[in-house]
Amino acid sequence: MDTGALGKVYNDGEVIVRQGDEGNCMYVIQAGEVEVVHEAGGAEVALAVLGAGDVFGEMALFDREARSATVRAKGEARVLTLDKRTFLRRVHEDPSVAFRILQRMSHRIRQLNDEIARLSAEMARGG
Repeated sequence: MDTGALGKVYNDGEVIVRQGDEGNCMYVIQAGEVEVVHEAGGAEVALAVLGAGDVFGEMALFDREARSATVRAKGEARVLTLDKRTFLRRVHEDPSVAFRILQRMSHRIRQLNDEIARLSAEMARGG
C-alpha cells in the first residue's frame, strides 16, 4: 500500500473496506477500479465494479451502520477517503456534491428495485 499526495494506492485484491466493519467515512475512486462483493453463507456475490469518479461507502456517513459489502481493488486503484466532517465541509462549499451523491444513490436503488422485480417475476413463474 503506497500513500500518495491524493488518496491511497491499493494493490490488486487488497481489501479497502470489509463487510461487517464499522463505517465512518466514504471513498472516492481517483484511478483504477474496485469490486464490490457481498458475502453470505461462505459465498461471495458480485454486486458491482466501480471506476474513477465513483464513490462507495457513502451510506456510512448517514446511518453509521456496519459495512454492507466488501470492497477491494481490482488491479491497482487510487482511492481518497473522506470522513463526515470533510464531506459536510465540502457540501457546504459546493452543494452540488450532495446532489451528485444522491443521484448515484438513487441510481443504485433503481437498479436494486429492477433486480428485485426480476427475481420476484422469476419466482412467480416457478423458476
